[in-house]
This record gives sequence, structure tokens and C-alpha cells, in this order.
Amino acid sequence: MAFDHFNAALIANYNATKRSSLMENKGIVRHQLKINATVTNAQSFLSVQKKHGNFSSFIWQFTNGKTIQNCWKQYQDLPTTSIESDAMSKALKKEGFKFVGSTICYAFMQAVGMVNDHIVDCYRFEALRQ
Repeated sequence: MAFDHFNAALIANYNATKRSSLMENKGIVRHQLKINATVTNAQSFLSVQKKHGNFSSFIWQFTNGKTIQNCWKQYQDLPTTSIESDAMSKALKKEGFKFVGSTICYAFMQAVGMVNDHIVDCYRFEALRQ
């Protein structure tokens, strides 16, 4: 696996040789800034864990530890950012993270269940609301 199963402790210590080898890996996005950002983000992730006890507590602070329950009627209503994702992006950047704009943060929040953006007539809406 290109990024050592996303083990932050290993990625945080990638040297120039490892980074160069990643640029040869056709299975990943081969963009030098993004590869370097992955290393920086691993270092920042470990730093956040040390400062805040764990990353989960740090990241869930932006929704006060609860899933935001939206009630969108159609897909076109779904936002790409929110006040919370703006705050998350700003805080992550302050911690040293790269490539963490508000849109990326909002997509992350949707993916991990911090935001329920299923439209109201979706079969999963009510189940996830509870």
C-alpha cells in the first residue's frame, strides 16, 4: 500500500527517497505538493493528538459532539460548505494541515457522519436521524 495503511507515525517520517518513490506510483495522485502535504498532515495529526488527547475530540468540537441533522428536500439544496466546515478548515490550517479548505472539510463531515445530508425522502434519512 502506497501510504503504509495510512499509519500517521510512519508517514510523518517519510524521507526524500520515500517521497520520490511515491511520485513513481501510478496508483496514486502523483502531485509533489499533495505528497508533501500528506507528510505534513500526518505530522499535524500526531501533534493534534498530543495537544488535544485525540483527533476525534478535536474534530467533533465543530459540531459540539453531535451530528448536524439537515432537512434538505432535493439534492440541489445541499451546500458545499457550512459555518462549521469554515471553522474546521481554519483550525486545521492553524494546526499546520494543508489542502483542507472548507469544501474538503464539509465533504469529510458528510463522510464520517458529522452531518446528515440525506434528503428527506431518502430511505436512510430517518434511520440516520435517530
